[in-house]
Parts: sequence; structure tokens; C-alpha cells
Amino acid sequence: MRQAIAPRVRLLLLLFLAVTGALFAQAAPVSAHAALTGSDPQQGAVVDQAPSQVSLTFSEKVAMSDGSVRVLDPKGKQVDTGKTTDLGSNTYAVNLHEGLPDGTFTVTYQVVSADSHPVSGAFTFSVGAPSKTTVSLSDQEAGGGVVGGLYGFARYVAYAGFVLFVGGAAFVLACWQRGAGVRPMQRLVVSGWLALTAATLAMLLLRGSYAGSGKVGDIFDLNLLSQVLQTKTGAALVSRLLLLAAGALFIAVLFGAFEKREDEKEKQDLTFGLAIGGSVVAAGLAGTWALAEHASTGIQTGIAMPVDVLHLLAVATWLGGLSALLVALYRAPSIESSAVRRFSGVAFGSVAVLAATGIYQSWRQLGSWSALTGTSYGQLLLVKIGLVAVLVGVAWISRRWTARLTSAPEAEMETEDPADPEDAEERTDEKEPAAAHVGGGDSERATQLARQRAAVATAREKRARDADPRRSGLRRSVLAEAGVAVVVLAVTTVLTSTEPGRTVEDAKAATAASQPESAALSLEMPFDTGGQDGKGIARLELDPARVGGNDMHVYVERPNGRAFDIPEVKVALTLEAKDIGPLPVVPDRIATGHWTARGVQIPMTGNWNIAVTVRTSDIDQVTVDKNAQIG
Repeated sequence: MRQAIAPRVRLLLLLFLAVTGALFAQAAPVSAHAALTGSDPQQGAVVDQAPSQVSLTFSEKVAMSDGSVRVLDPKGKQVDTGKTTDLGSNTYAVNLHEGLPDGTFTVTYQVVSADSHPVSGAFTFSVGAPSKTTVSLSDQEAGGGVVGGLYGFARYVAYAGFVLFVGGAAFVLACWQRGAGVRPMQRLVVSGWLALTAATLAMLLLRGSYAGSGKVGDIFDLNLLSQVLQTKTGAALVSRLLLLAAGALFIAVLFGAFEKREDEKEKQDLTFGLAIGGSVVAAGLAGTWALAEHASTGIQTGIAMPVDVLHLLAVATWLGGLSALLVALYRAPSIESSAVRRFSGVAFGSVAVLAATGIYQSWRQLGSWSALTGTSYGQLLLVKIGLVAVLVGVAWISRRWTARLTSAPEAEMETEDPADPEDAEERTDEKEPAAAHVGGGDSERATQLARQRAAVATAREKRARDADPRRSGLRRSVLAEAGVAVVVLAVTTVLTSTEPGRTVEDAKAATAASQPESAALSLEMPFDTGGQDGKGIARLELDPARVGGNDMHVYVERPNGRAFDIPEVKVALTLEAKDIGPLPVVPDRIATGHWTARGVQIPMTGNWNIAVTVRTSDIDQVTVDKNAQIG
């Protein structure tokens, strides 16, 4: 039996590892769920005098402690007081020391969004005029690196453990109570509990480093752990551990006292008590996710949190019950077709709840049709919807096999024909060890016969399971469902770590509103280098022609409009009114007569002089310029 099951188990394990690895490789660093929508001074701005404070505005409320915002002067020296102040309206400020020098200052921030995900970034502003800076920022964002990968994997294991624990227990109580005495079923539920407990402890230890430095050495920092326990996420994880302690008691009763009860009335009473207690524990565990993640922030949180709990419970009931059914079909000695039929009804109800709660969650997290295709969250949601559709399709095939089992006479998976000579021989073999023991046979021979009896019993069980083609078809379809469910769970885990589409679009709108409206700038400047074939037109385009980063394109054409292939083009920007510049720009040649430069920084609005230097030969060049209002 183990040889037959092993390839399928290995296939599911490889699928699990491949999908998890691919998804988490793409998911790190984790997308932030709060975005910087404004600052004072603004990014890239040039101010006449050093400000007394720097303020940052986010798209939603964030958790910010002292030291979360740092301001560094051109030499890399920290010039802020370290104390942050909440100014209201999602705006936070840090005071600066007096007597700051002129030059370019760098602002770095690292905070935690309301739905528990770390947010980091940096920008610059200048006092007097831009200057060189020695500040070197790490490319790693908060939530990335080795610690981010470990935290993401722990999140997946936590979801998987919750599904197996809650769904497996629900399958036993609601569909197959005799399964409480089946060892493989007990292992499944206990494994789910252990996985969820271990993942929760790991997340609690990793949380401080994950939301902070990202260093592996900080995982066991007790000071960081103490700070985590004071946060919303820390409280949710501790609450989950306390509920898991109650879950351990539930497992002990379910697989201990419940299975030993013989009186039907006592068993019914205990079933009712386990159902109530188990529901409370399961809802509480689901609530620890709703308390700390997407449902706890944004619009309609009072509705979103209970809806999120229902959604998680429906997922666990369906996918966890599916895993339990798979174990029963492949590892348990027998399972009644009535139990399969009951699970089919439970699964149908779970899918209905998933559909209703999923539609609400999608609307709440997306907010618009454009976010469905224009954001990472929406694209991942489309992938999940497609996978769930495949899962429902495979489940429909399973229901057809279930209907065939139901239409057949009620039977268990284990069958034994008294007239079958092989069965008779096996029963005879099973008695040999006992006879040898009674007759005083040697213990080694008795042990060997016991092993033979176990092997014969295992072979008989396998033959009985494989004898019915209806059950064989059901096993294959359930195995396919489980394979798709592994992928669905991985996508769901990444989805919960991705910035919601509504937040992305709101942040874009807020950023656009904070910037003055301006159209792309286009200038045409005729030139004549004085040499042979030295006349032409330089056309410069600057988009969006406002403060901050811009894209610059320079086109050089002959008087007849054809592209002019010349050796070099250079640009310089000067704001004489503020004594800024010239700021040099050296665009890259990408085609004949076409040069481009990305991220050209315009530090402030004003009437800028734009000078274009054109070189048509080794010695022939000329500089032409025009003034233009930018910003």
C-alpha cells in the first residue's frame, strides 16, 4: 500500500514546494499596504532655509516609533531629534536640529501599516541648492531578504495547519465519526495543530526582525520580542497560541474520550459539546487573522472582519475536509459511502459561503474594475478565481463519483469474501502467531509471524480498496482536487501579502493630487555648428515637466525633417532666479537622431533655462537654449 501511495504523495509534495518557492520568490520583498502620498518638504524640492521639521503623509494610519524616520545631511550624519509626532490625518513629523548646512538631505522611513505589513522608503530634498551626498541606501526593502522569506513560509504553513486542523476535525464530527478511531485521521488533525502552533511561534520570533532590521541575528532579540508583544500583530499571535492550547484539549477529547464512548446518548451529547467548543476555537483562530490583516483596516471593518472569519472557516471546512477524505480513501481500512455523501453536501455549502464572502472581499479590496487588471492584487485575484473554478470543476467530477457510490448498495471500502480461498488462507495465517505463542513456540518465530500477518492484512486492505472502480475514480478526482488546493492556498497566502488594489489606486490619486498639473514640455531649437552639413533642429521633450522625476527625449533632425546622426548631445538646466544649476544631463543614444534620459530630477518649479549642446564633428559644436516654465 505504501509503495502505491508514495508516488502520489511525492507528487503533491513536489507541487507544494515548487509552487511555494515560485510564489514566495516573486513575493519578496512583500508589497507594503500603506503608501507615502506626500511630504513636507516634497521629494526633490529645493528650499531657501532649512525646515524645523520633516513631515510624511501616508495613505492610511501606520505604526511609527521613535527612530522610524531618520534625516541625514550630505555627509550622512543624522540631524533629526529621533522623536516622531502624530499630527493627525495620517501625517507624522520628526523635528530637526538647528543650524543645518546647505546641500541635499536624505529622509529614510520604516513603519508598519495598519494591516501589519512593513513599509520602507527614502527621498531627498535640498537646502539652498542640490549637492553631492555620501548617503548610501540599501536596496533591500522592509519585509525582504532571508527573514522575509522565512516569515512568508511560516505564514503559508500557518494557513495550511489551520486548514488541516479545523477541516479535518470538522470532517470527523460532521461526516465520519467512526474516523475518530482511525490512526491516519488522528495523525492528520494533530499534524495540522502542530504545524499551526510551530508556525505561530516562528512568526512571533521573526516578527521583530521582519518589521525592522531584517537581520537574521535579531530573530532571538528579546527586546524586539517585547516590542512585538505590544503591537496588534503580537497580540493576535499570542491569542492564537492560547486558542491552540484549547485546541489541544479538543483533540484529546475527540480522539480519546469520544472514540471510547459506547452509549449512543452519551456520544450524542459529547458530539454536541465538541461541535460547540470546536466552533468557538475555530472561529477564534480565524479571528486572529481578521484582527491583524486586511479586514482590520480600510472601509467597513465592522462588516469585513466577521466576513473574513466566515471566509476562512469555509476554506478550512472545504479544503481541510478534502484532505481528510483523501487520507481516508488512501490510508484508512474503510470508509462508508454515506460519509462521502455527507462531505459532498458540506463541501457544497462551504463553496456557497466562499462565493458570497469572496465577492464582498473582492469589492472591498479592489474598489474598481480597473484595479482588477491594473494592479498586482487584482491580477493575483484573477489567478485565484481561475484556480478555484478549476477546483470546483474537479469537485463536480467527484460529486458524480459520489452519486454512483450512493446509488450502489451501502458498503464499506474494506470487503472480505468468506468463499474466497485467498481470504480463507489469510485468516488461517493470522491465527498462526497466536497458536505458536500458546504452544510455547519461540518468541522470534512469533514476532516473524506477527509481521507476516500485518503484511497480509495490509495487502488485503489494499486489494479491497482497489477492487471497486467507483471508489478508484473518486480517489483520483479527490487527489486532483488536493493538488489544485495546494496551489490555491499558496496563491491565497501571497494575496494576503499584496497591497490591495483599492489602496494602490487611492495612493496614486493622492500623489497625483499633491502634484501640480502640467503638460509635457516640447521645445524646438534650430542650430548651426558652422561646419559642413552643420545645420539642423534639436527638439527636446520633457514629461511630465514638473517637480520630481521626468523623462527627457532629444531628437536631432536635419532641416528636411530626417534624423541627423551626430556624435554627441548634452543638456543643462538652470534656474537663475534661485541660483540653481546648471544641472547637467547626459542622455543616452538609443537610435539615429534620438537620445533619452530617465528620472531627470527637477528640484522646484520656476522659469528654467534649458541649454542643448550639439556636436556634429570632432571640432564643430554649438549650444542653443530656451526658457520654459516647469511645474
